[in-house]
Amino acid sequence: MTQRQVNQQQVITDLQSRGLKLVSDSVGAQGRKGGAGPSDHKAVTVGNTTVMVPVFTDSAARSPYVVERDRTTGASVLLKEKEIVAPISFPSQPKFYGLETAEGIPYWKIALLHSRNVLATTVLQTCIRYDNRKTACQFCAISQSLAAGRTIAKKTPEQLAEVAEAAVRLDGVTHMIMTTGTPNVTDRGAAYLTQCAQAIRNRVDLPIQAQCEPPDDFVWFERLRATGVDSLGMHFEAADPVVRARIMPGKARVPLSYYYQAFESAVRVFGRGQVSTYLLAGLGDSQETLLEMCDRLIDLGVYPFVVPFVPIVGTPLADQAPPDSDFMFALYQSIGERLKRANLRSADMKAGCGKCGACSALSAFES
Repeated sequence: MTQRQVNQQQVITDLQSRGLKLVSDSVGAQGRKGGAGPSDHKAVTVGNTTVMVPVFTDSAARSPYVVERDRTTGASVLLKEKEIVAPISFPSQPKFYGLETAEGIPYWKIALLHSRNVLATTVLQTCIRYDNRKTACQFCAISQSLAAGRTIAKKTPEQLAEVAEAAVRLDGVTHMIMTTGTPNVTDRGAAYLTQCAQAIRNRVDLPIQAQCEPPDDFVWFERLRATGVDSLGMHFEAADPVVRARIMPGKARVPLSYYYQAFESAVRVFGRGQVSTYLLAGLGDSQETLLEMCDRLIDLGVYPFVVPFVPIVGTPLADQAPPDSDFMFALYQSIGERLKRANLRSADMKAGCGKCGACSALSAFES
């Protein structure tokens, strides 16, 4: 085997677009199949950077990237077309996964470790849009993990507080992400998130990001902040209204103008750089459209967390190809420059997906 000269930014970008072919899933922490948000990933450490990489997708099965143990050193290495790219390792299974509640529910069904030090949970594993294909987001697999018995439908505030305390104490978790399926068209989950945040912060000092659709009344931002939420995520996913209507017909009924109003209000409550949005590159948006949206978001003080779309098995978009890594690299370069000029950096976020950064290579382009 030969050693390939590589750029860390390019390797991570390419890995997240093309995935990683694993001969065995027995290494390190469990991967994540189904569920809310980007999924079918596994945490891997490439060099000194831990990222989430698709491993359970069809594209990952065809990936030129594989893992092999070096016969000389015994360490694992990342190969591309039989050339060594970088050392690679897998985070260990977290200790809190071995515990369960008094009711016998394993902690890992309540919250999961993302990357190396981030606790993540979907507090409500159902959504009013999901069961109707006329309203469901076509990329979403929120109910898959529930149907497979890998999670529970509703995590109680007490359960979340119990697991969060253990994850901090046993595994050094440094911040937490709470997302939710949309339960209604009024507060859109914000009310339940406040209850969960209050219980967690009463138990353990852990920065929290809450994620939901924009609620009907922006007073919920103040209530979330008062109960211990440090940052807020409200996710666009797609930028072009035509793409949004095709990919997420129910969610697209909430107009972009309302999102921008919500962002302005949320930034006043949480502060500049403490509000973020997810943008899934590869759903059909052009690079120009994505950059125009990022410009507007950055001007508002909102962090645009751009990630490559990952087609999830069992969803309507399962056969859609992920974005080309060259497309993502150019996009990251442009957004990274914008973030630097605005002094809006993921490292300054108190909690959340942007701070974690593992599902995207964007943070590597900020400096």
